[in-house]
Amino acid sequence: MTIYGAAECRDSLRQCLLAGAELEIDLSGVTEVDSAGVQLLIQAKREGARLGKPVRLVSHSPAIQEIIDLYRLASEFGDLMIISPR
Repeated sequence: MTIYGAAECRDSLRQCLLAGAELEIDLSGVTEVDSAGVQLLIQAKREGARLGKPVRLVSHSPAIQEIIDLYRLASEFGDLMIISPR
């Protein structure tokens, strides 16, 4: 989830959000994330709220856990985050 794939991810997330009643984003496979990826997740959560469709982030990878902690965004996302031992 870096700037290089953010546009493609954004379009896919939007289509999934529009197609269903809710959206669950599995982050277990994310090995790299930058500020564009963070913006993408924030945008997905806000768009879901605007549409009345819950967006949940699940299975946070170590890379996601690190960036959420770095930017202090746990309260922004509001999802249960299980921290696994490193």
